[in-house]
Amino acid sequence: MLYVTKRVEFSAAHRLYNPELSDEQNEAIFDKCNNFYGHGHNYILEVTVAGVPDITTGYVIDLKRLKKLLMDEIIIKVDHKHLNFDVDFLKGIIPTVENLAIVFWRILEDKLPSGKLYKIKLFETENSFIEYFGEETEIKTFSNK
Repeated sequence: MLYVTKRVEFSAAHRLYNPELSDEQNEAIFDKCNNFYGHGHNYILEVTVAGVPDITTGYVIDLKRLKKLLMDEIIIKVDHKHLNFDVDFLKGIIPTVENLAIVFWRILEDKLPSGKLYKIKLFETENSFIEYFGEETEIKTFSNK
């Protein structure tokens, strides 16, 4: 088994806020990430695909096709956006890096032209990131966000 990774970047703003909690509780939990107008990050998304090389091409996955998929399905929809307001597939979801990784997985899982989605690694900062391997994980959604 081989593991091929493509890295893409995007910049976005978000506010971490749970509408079921009081303003005081949100402030205590999310601190500066609860800023009313949001705050921004320069995210790095790494998507790893597992598989065996195709006998004809030698590719596990054509990286040009993987990049196009990432750009079309995720990056153009989140880059320079406010994740709480501008991104349809994040409506009602607290846009933590954890929840973003799960949602990105769900978007990509059945769209790969070859190989199998193995891992999503999403950096929120240079020193903070999440790794997600597709384990069944529930995301709570809110209707009044």
